[in-house]
Amino acid sequence: MRALEDVQVRAWGYPDREILPATMLRIGAHTGAVVLGAYPADEPSPRPFGLAYGFPAWRDGRVWHHSHLLALDPEWRGSGAAVALKLAQRERALAQGLTRMTWTFDPLLARNARLNLGKLGARAVSYHPDWYALGGSRETAFPADRLMIEWDLTAPHTERPAPPPQGETALEAETDGGPGRPCLELTGDQLLAEVPIQTDTLPEAARLAWRHALRDVLGTYLERGYTVTDLARQGERAFYVLTEENK
Repeated sequence: MRALEDVQVRAWGYPDREILPATMLRIGAHTGAVVLGAYPADEPSPRPFGLAYGFPAWRDGRVWHHSHLLALDPEWRGSGAAVALKLAQRERALAQGLTRMTWTFDPLLARNARLNLGKLGARAVSYHPDWYALGGSRETAFPADRLMIEWDLTAPHTERPAPPPQGETALEAETDGGPGRPCLELTGDQLLAEVPIQTDTLPEAARLAWRHALRDVLGTYLERGYTVTDLARQGERAFYVLTEENK
């Protein structure tokens, strides 16, 4: 359990106060949470390079599994380990009689969107601005918005290739790389909202502009009954696919 604390530090550079401690992992594993570590198979005394952690959740009479953490050492990203951890977590939640899993992710991270929407086949159902306050002050911290994911654990798992972008465009990049003006009056069955492939390399002002643009578009259309069902790709560009659920 202590070694899984180290995974969180290597994955995100967390300070001590942000780490989920070994004591919580230990009691969670004893009382119904799922705690998974990923280890290399070819090392005599391996240390974990990945972590998945989630727990049973309840609201309004519904019970499901909420996945709180999925962490990988940076050198293991893109290896398939994230999918393997989520499928192992799914197997254990199903064994507890739970058929739905939720978790959140940062909509600015296109690589996470590809994992959640395309590789796992889950969908984003709601947008939550300022879900976390990162840093010492909410007023000065970069806005930590999140999309809420729902995953039907009873559906067969089939990884989908990224589709080409098709539909009305609600948001796309301008020639300078920043976001264009959001279009919030569309009514088509399928809409597109562009997201940068690499936000980590953007200046903070540009990242903030994309954050607010995606907040406007995704927040607005999810409130109107759309869900985010995939991440489309066209060359070096990526687009969230929003599908109208009632049509």
